Amino acid sequence: MEQKSMTALVSAFSRAYHSTQYAEKVFDDYLAKKVLTEDEYEQIAGNMSKGIGFFNPSFVGTQDEALQWIVDNQLAPSPLGRAAFAENLLENAVQIGAKQYLIFAAGYDTFAYRQPGWASKIQIFELDHPAVSGDKQKRMRSLAAEKPANLHYVHADFRENNWQSNLLSCAEFDESKISFCSLLGISYYLTKQVFSEMIEIISSFVPKGSSIVFDYPDEDTYTEKAGIRAKKQAAMAGAANEKMLASYSYVEMEKLLAYNDFLIYEHLTPNEITEQYFRKYNQANPEHPMTAFDNVNYCLAVKK
Repeated sequence: MEQKSMTALVSAFSRAYHSTQYAEKVFDDYLAKKVLTEDEYEQIAGNMSKGIGFFNPSFVGTQDEALQWIVDNQLAPSPLGRAAFAENLLENAVQIGAKQYLIFAAGYDTFAYRQPGWASKIQIFELDHPAVSGDKQKRMRSLAAEKPANLHYVHADFRENNWQSNLLSCAEFDESKISFCSLLGISYYLTKQVFSEMIEIISSFVPKGSSIVFDYPDEDTYTEKAGIRAKKQAAMAGAANEKMLASYSYVEMEKLLAYNDFLIYEHLTPNEITEQYFRKYNQANPEHPMTAFDNVNYCLAVKK
């Protein structure tokens, strides 16, 4: 299983589950289910529902109900909320001139394969570890006869800073064009120094008006003040050998961005995310409400 990222597979699973189980969706990744094999889907579902004692010790109900509780409360809020946030902002960015979409640590992201009409005029670059990227491409070949013409895969190991030369040597990438960069689910797994270097490198080759969108854990995330879900999430990532390493205060994040010529344009706290992205779903599913993940903020920053 080491050629695949477990956290990326679980993220795809939670998007698939949400898309197939609910009529009113926070975010509809209708291709996610096809990315996983049936065996993988069933295996993850089984492992998760068996883990209900870890997630919710007082839970009483069937295996299916246990799975639903775990997905709605623990697994899905982050992948769904941040994808809705990012793709919403991407559309705005394209309307005002962005020509390139860079998806860092793309995992099993399906945007390029379900891209709406407005995306056909942008170039999409998926940056990820060669092993994960190779696995993803193999899966996509069984799903679509051919790769979208505007999609380009770039090998990247973000701990090694080799990704920049790989991206710049990609013939379709143009440093003079405004880029929209999605860095979802990354800040947790990099040290502050490596994350800061990553923003610095991006700033060095994207023009003014380019933006980065990302989620990050606040300064209480790995302390006693953290919400119970944040603690379970950190334990789960550690068990998958993908240890969470950093958290930030708003002021700290603002400084890190300003130092690299980025200004915060939009910043949402968990309550604001729930209100903006989960409200319609919650109105339609009052018996299975969903709230944005505790201690995680969403941010859009634009290069000045």
